[in-house]
Amino acid sequence: MLDQESLTYTNTHFVKSAAKLNQCPMDVLREVAFAGRSNAGKSSALNTLTGNKKLARTSKTPGRTQLINYFQIAETPLCLVDLPGYGFAKVPVAKKNEWQKELGNYLDKRDVLVGLVLLMDIRHPLKEFDNSMLDWAREKQMPVHILLTKADKLKRGPAQNTLLQVKKAVKDLGDLVTVQTFSSHNGDGLKILKNRLNSWLLPPETDAEEELAVGVPDPE
Repeated sequence: MLDQESLTYTNTHFVKSAAKLNQCPMDVLREVAFAGRSNAGKSSALNTLTGNKKLARTSKTPGRTQLINYFQIAETPLCLVDLPGYGFAKVPVAKKNEWQKELGNYLDKRDVLVGLVLLMDIRHPLKEFDNSMLDWAREKQMPVHILLTKADKLKRGPAQNTLLQVKKAVKDLGDLVTVQTFSSHNGDGLKILKNRLNSWLLPPETDAEEELAVGVPDPE
């Protein structure tokens, strides 16, 4: 049975990379994807979350993540997914278009996807890619947790101002979107991130109740 104790993020390990949707693992119960522009700090955030600096490859050259990378949490059927980054990747347009197509397939058709962590550099939030992802989330009613990364690069006042501005910008999405500041450098915001992931990856009690009710006839 899955519970809070089973979500030991420090026991997360790499499973496989997938170039296409049909290459994604089939034995996953639930997964949360991490998405963001190429310089948003996805790899650093994943490494901080899992306490493993080598889990997700970081690079001084943005755009190195070109595949859908799967990381399994301990021995559970739960995964964290690192999606290809966009924005600053110096690759041919045709390659970028190919990534975009596969990302679209993944987001639209991956049934076990239960939430999206959208990472933005706190100094450059809500760019075109970010807004496109939010539009998709609105259409699909997919919950999104915005991670304003590199918060240590700003003083507390400006960081809080940006947080409030982003919250205001996504207010019309209601409970579908949550926002926080985060720093891979000092770990600020890590507990909030874990709590959000837990809420997505652990099935609510209502789900369990519905499963128990399957096959029970309606009362006459």
